[in-house]
Amino acid sequence: MAPVTAYVNGSERAIEAHQMFTCRTSPAGVRAEIATLRNGMRQTTTMTAPILVLLEEDGAYEDDFAEPLIHADDTGVLRGDGVFEATLAQDGYARDLEEHMARLYRSAAMLDLALPDKSQFEAAIAKVLSIWTMRHLDDEFVPDLVVRWYATRGREGADSPVCWATGAPVPPDMELARLEGMRVITLNRGFEVENVIDSPWLLPGAKSLSYGINIAGYREAKKRGAEDVIFVTPSGRVLEGPTSNVVIKNGRTISAPPVEGILDGITVERLLRTAAAAGFTVERRVFSRDELFTADGVWLTSSVRLLAPVTHIDGERIRFDEEGSAELATMLD
Repeated sequence: MAPVTAYVNGSERAIEAHQMFTCRTSPAGVRAEIATLRNGMRQTTTMTAPILVLLEEDGAYEDDFAEPLIHADDTGVLRGDGVFEATLAQDGYARDLEEHMARLYRSAAMLDLALPDKSQFEAAIAKVLSIWTMRHLDDEFVPDLVVRWYATRGREGADSPVCWATGAPVPPDMELARLEGMRVITLNRGFEVENVIDSPWLLPGAKSLSYGINIAGYREAKKRGAEDVIFVTPSGRVLEGPTSNVVIKNGRTISAPPVEGILDGITVERLLRTAAAAGFTVERRVFSRDELFTADGVWLTSSVRLLAPVTHIDGERIRFDEEGSAELATMLD
């Protein structure tokens, strides 16, 4: 399916904002979609050409999609010099948008990157959501949408950020991971937390475009017959995944690593907050790779995948608390 793109910058031709529609994918709808995927009979909807929407403070504008978006000397392309955010949209609503927007600006501050006012990003996201929903009005249900928005430092020497937002369907492998679980491997991240928290130039906790190590981790996982990675320190302390946070459960206690030296995950924070309200004991604490094998359950959380149970670590089957997994998943509804 073709993605939707919104580009934050100037133009001259105003168009009316689209009316918003709801677009819930029910659990039953997800299960039906997974069954279709499993049977190898996934049907796709014919989409129109990708849409480009330019934005200024005084409104939204439509332009030719063939207009170049990224120049060859953009520092985001050349050096990964930029920031981004991503979240899941349901019901025509981007989940935890305020928290994601705040983190975008925190990341930009770590990079000394000046951004447009957040209202411009919000307008771009609203436009993407609206266009996506309208495209699926005749479908049995409107699929969830992965919404991402980006900012690079722009062209070398220009000192003018380039910013845009995109929308695309949730990848099928992420939908499967929620229901069936994941095989993961552990990889040495190459540093102890104490060595990075006092080194701001290493950008601990920034969601930057520099994702080379993260993607290399995924490639290594694939080589070893797994789907994802849990990074650990040389001493075995659990950190995070390339695009996820790690959660373990022991009885009625849910634990997640401290935020120092890793990305402060929005979904894991929501999970801890709602679990505490539901009577769980929740904690941020240091735990080791060894504890992953003795816990009642291990999960990866992220803004798109939400909650994915881990079934194997480094080729070894671990405990899978199916009832606990279902209970935790409801806390992210």
